[in-house]
Amino acid sequence: MKSATRRLAVGLEYDGTQYAGWQQQPGLATLQDRLQRALSLVADHAVAVTGAGRTDAAVHAVAQVAHFDTSAERPLRGWVLGANSHLPADIAVNWAAEVDSSFHARHTALARSYRYLILQRATRPAILRDRVCWVRLPLDAAAMHQAAQALVGEHDFSSFRAVECQSATAMRRIDAIAVRADGPLVTVEVTAN
Repeated sequence: MKSATRRLAVGLEYDGTQYAGWQQQPGLATLQDRLQRALSLVADHAVAVTGAGRTDAAVHAVAQVAHFDTSAERPLRGWVLGANSHLPADIAVNWAAEVDSSFHARHTALARSYRYLILQRATRPAILRDRVCWVRLPLDAAAMHQAAQALVGEHDFSSFRAVECQSATAMRRIDAIAVRADGPLVTVEVTAN
């Protein structure tokens, strides 16, 4: 007798340096493709994974959520350990949870938070080269923070949409923006719907 299909959510982190982004693309290494392959091996059937967002090429994540449906019966820890045994070192599943069939990683999300790092110094970074945006001249983080507050609230971001954007609306609500400096590193944190 075949088991009933259930929906699982997984939380993952990844170093996106070597990937062409989240979404599967023919002939390119993507995070969705790697995760689907790993989970399919654990499930012993093809698994289609939906992510909370479609990160761009070379973007990293520390708490990306994805979901998939499966008829395979595995302990939650088995999904985590099994997936990680089939994933490259730059992708890790941190947790798995059974969720209601109405859960959707992208559409159920209430907010997303992003952190951008800017290194302000005269010389280019070596260790952080894939983790920061580098500028040679000093920035005024306090002035940046003050100016960024004009973006808090709901606004039309049509001019920032890609041609193939699938969202029904360009209206977005930015809940918070914080810009702060810590030595040569400027951190920009944005939380939005």
